[in-house]
Amino acid sequence: MSLGEPHVKRALDWIVDRLTEHPHLKRSEVIDEASRQFDLTPVEADFLYRHLQELAQSKSPRGSS
Repeated sequence: MSLGEPHVKRALDWIVDRLTEHPHLKRSEVIDEASRQFDLTPVEADFLYRHLQELAQSKSPRGSS
């Protein structure tokens, strides 16, 4: 699984935009919505969840050590 797959990349961009515009939304709910909108498989949705979690950890002060 990679971000090279067009529908996964579009879904990731959409998720990041939504979370940027509405930071109060739960990441899991936005990923679920993207899964339906972009017709993602459960494996693709899980990949996005893990990828977003890694991004969030790398941006936090504790994740940069």
